[in-house]
Amino acid sequence: MKRLCLHTITTKPWTTEECISKYAAAGVGGITFWRYNLEGRDPAAVGRQTREAGLKIVSLCRGGFFPGKTPETRQKAIDDNRRCIEEAHALGAPLIVLVCGAVPGQPLEESRKQIADGIAAVLPDAEAAGVKLGIEPLHPMYADDRSAVNTMRQANDICDALDSPPMLGIAADVYHIWWDPELEHQIQYSAAQKRLFAYHICDWKTPTTDFLNDRGLMGEGCIPIRQISDWVDATGFKGHREVEIFSNRYWGMNQDEWLAKIVSAYQTLQK
Repeated sequence: MKRLCLHTITTKPWTTEECISKYAAAGVGGITFWRYNLEGRDPAAVGRQTREAGLKIVSLCRGGFFPGKTPETRQKAIDDNRRCIEEAHALGAPLIVLVCGAVPGQPLEESRKQIADGIAAVLPDAEAAGVKLGIEPLHPMYADDRSAVNTMRQANDICDALDSPPMLGIAADVYHIWWDPELEHQIQYSAAQKRLFAYHICDWKTPTTDFLNDRGLMGEGCIPIRQISDWVDATGFKGHREVEIFSNRYWGMNQDEWLAKIVSAYQTLQK
């Protein structure tokens, strides 16, 4: 299970320390921290504790949210992303996942321009810190206020425009992109450009009761996860398969039992 990585938000009720110890005890290979895990803590100390437990730090979530109606709002986002880069560097995370943001009522084209401008502003900081930035396209249902970047093509367009290899790339999450008819081609293109930085897995339940907090465990929904995983692996991608599940239902259950279900589902996916 060396390629299995868990996002700490998947077991949201656990403390940072519980996530580290329990993931390691379960044989999980990697961990992606969410920024709330670092609040009130020394990121460098968290990083040391994680590595001593035998876990690989895969990334830090999340940066982004660049668009804003005023220059002051946009600058505030840039400043926060610079802090995020500092945290990732101290933690020892090689990658920051960017949820790029959007402004309700603002044209998507303008939000995408502001996203590109914001990323361009912080790229020198990321390069100096040795931390990569991964744009995560979000499902179109989030285009109003969470992200104006909704397909891998749009993410690739930003990467192409900024021309910043090897620091800028894409974090591909099946929950957001599984429906895209261009998906296989865009996965291939991203990998060919050496910018397929991360791969996230979960499932889409039918019906879903909450567009944000009702994600499914792998195998209980309609996403062709095995097929998409094969497309990703066919590119030569050797990175982790990161389980990222927001679920009120699963957060409400015994988290040790929930972790066991995740491990079982992951092992079934590998067969």
